[in-house]
Amino acid sequence: MPESQQQPQQPPRNGGAAPGEPTALVLGGVRLADGRTVDVRLSGGRIEAVGTAGSLVPGTRLDLGGYLLLPAPAEPHAHCDTALTADMAGPVPYAPGDVQRRTVEAALLELGHGATALRTHVRVGGVHGLRSLEAVLEAGRTLRGLTELSAVAVPRVLTGTAGADGLAMLRDAVGMGASVIGGCPDLDPDPTGHAEAVLDLAVRHGCAVDLHTDGDDPARLARLAAMAGGLRPGVTIGPCGGLSRLPAETAGRIAERLAAAGVTVVCLPQGDCAGLEHQGMRGARTRACAPVRLLRAAGVRVAAGSGALRDAVNPVGRGDPLEAAFLLASRGELRPEEAYEAVCARARAAMGLAEVRVEAGFPAELLAVRGDGLAGVLSLAYSRVVVHRGRVVARTSAVREYCDSAAAAALDLPRQARPQSGGEQQ
Repeated sequence: MPESQQQPQQPPRNGGAAPGEPTALVLGGVRLADGRTVDVRLSGGRIEAVGTAGSLVPGTRLDLGGYLLLPAPAEPHAHCDTALTADMAGPVPYAPGDVQRRTVEAALLELGHGATALRTHVRVGGVHGLRSLEAVLEAGRTLRGLTELSAVAVPRVLTGTAGADGLAMLRDAVGMGASVIGGCPDLDPDPTGHAEAVLDLAVRHGCAVDLHTDGDDPARLARLAAMAGGLRPGVTIGPCGGLSRLPAETAGRIAERLAAAGVTVVCLPQGDCAGLEHQGMRGARTRACAPVRLLRAAGVRVAAGSGALRDAVNPVGRGDPLEAAFLLASRGELRPEEAYEAVCARARAAMGLAEVRVEAGFPAELLAVRGDGLAGVLSLAYSRVVVHRGRVVARTSAVREYCDSAAAAALDLPRQARPQSGGEQQ
């Protein structure tokens, strides 16, 4: 979605307490999705109370009149280690310092869009070994208090003679702190054996699973569903754009098996990602998105992610959860409310995060966007205020102006005014 004169994120101003200071914060005069205008008081990282506008005191007050308050989205499918490399001349540098800087910058970009939690897939093995993963984990420690970053360790080959090293590397990755075990079955000579090895290791270590697959092989997906059934803490696959190229009847049968096994599908509405580069298709871009409506009709839990963020696969990727929801809604796959659910509640569930509602007692993970309703917010998401653990951690402001004219005055076009000296921008 286009940003109108988007400004760099600024440190919160009278909108959140620094660590060690009192954390009470009142979001004043904000609109909820059900149309009510309320005050929301945050304390101790949770929503303490929701009341009528002007009723909640004490605490620092942040006036959010004209904003819609939503549970914060989450990013279930990022590639921070390769992000922001599209314009680089020559080989992409993978020194730990380079990977850490890219990861921090990418995570902050996602945070500015509203994602207060992010799952990034990191390649392990090969010439880089575990260095990229170590850099990503260090970036996560640097970002603590701003956003939650979790890492998926993604090996390429886990079967045959070459697979022994991959399995050893994956075990070491879990020991280092990778909270999710990943894999790319499509890139292994034995895709089924690859998936089986990942699932077996996940059971041994009690880890969640997140597999990259195009999903264009019905027999392979059926076998995966059979192996994944009942596995806890859960199995996620994506982006599964290949499912959309299968006959509808075949895709429907596979969807039913995935639903029965409790497998979550993370789709990427803006296109595929680096994790699905095939040996003979390097540099090619696949624009197909998983058949979201078909999957949901079969009972599959479907979340949506961003995937590529300005890398070789998509040089203009935004890393914006609201854009992912916008694309799902604009293509007619989902209604706006369902599309936002895919990047918020469904994404958080896929990542094993606590549910968020704008109600007392729930985590204070919130996104305020200037606009009256959800459809308008997805269309024109210019100004945003992001709350993580009960304090404002990012703010994006936009100024919309028109020249003086009778036409503009007659239409009473909406404006976002420049702030008065020392005041808050509206």
